[in-house]
This record gives sequence, C-alpha cells and structure tokens, in this order.
Amino acid sequence: MDKLKKVLNGKEEEEDQQGIVTQIYEGSTLSWSTRLKGFIICFVIGCLLSVLGSFFLFFTFGTALSLFAVFYTLGSVCGLMSTMFLMGPVKQLKNMFKEKRIIATSLVILFLALTLCAALWWKIAILAIIFCICQFLALIWYSLSYIPYARDAVTKCFQGCLNC
Repeated sequence: MDKLKKVLNGKEEEEDQQGIVTQIYEGSTLSWSTRLKGFIICFVIGCLLSVLGSFFLFFTFGTALSLFAVFYTLGSVCGLMSTMFLMGPVKQLKNMFKEKRIIATSLVILFLALTLCAALWWKIAILAIIFCICQFLALIWYSLSYIPYARDAVTKCFQGCLNC
C-alpha cells in the first residue's frame, strides 16, 4: 500500500534518484543498545577465534598450522567487523580508507592475506607466524589511528627507547 501511495504521489522517482548507499544506510539503522550488543558479541567471537587459533598452534605443537592461521585471521577480521556495529558499515569503510589510515588499513589487509597464503598455500610455518605477528602489530597501529595523537606518542616513545 505504501508503494502505491508513493507511485501516486510521484515520490518513487525521488527514491530511485537516491544513491543505493543512502538507501541501505537508512534501511539498516539500529538502536544504540543493539549496536553495542552486536559490537560486544562480534568482538568476543573474534577474541575466542584468536585464542582458539593460538591453542591450535601451541597445544598441537605446530601440526595444525593451517587451523592456527585461519582461526587467528578470522578472529582479527571479526574484531575489525565489530567496530562496524558502532559506526555503521558505510562510515567504517569510509574511515578505513581516509588519507591518515590508508597505509594502516592496507597493511592490515596485506598481512591478513599473507598469513593465510603462508599457512594454506605455501605451508611455511615460520612465515605464517611472522605474518601473524605483523598482522597483530598492523592492527594495533590501525587502532591507534582512531585515538588523537596516539601514533605520535608511540613513535616518540620508541624513538626515546632507541636513543637511550
């Protein structure tokens, strides 16, 4: 019935002229409590997947390397996706590719892919572990980009430690 009213009033053409992104954004608004619950659930799942991946690495003595890489990487992806609940997916993607975060975002994506390649395709255990460490550091650097002056403070801290 609403669709018929829009057609009769001539509002359907206006709706078609709106961008698909705007229509998706307006159609998927969640309440703040739902966003917070989604963030917590997704973040906890990400942490559990990362811990489970570490379990496969340390308690199977490296024989389950592919499971380690897959679970650890999925945990990192869930952690990133959890913030989409707080900001919304469109705003999160826009923020990820802003000028001040493009390098950090690119490094995170690169190390996520390299971790999976090293474990599943190349089957080089030490390389997968190195890429997991790089993935972790890239995620920290990416996260610090959301805190004003945090990356500058960390950089100065490490420079001070190296100069001692």
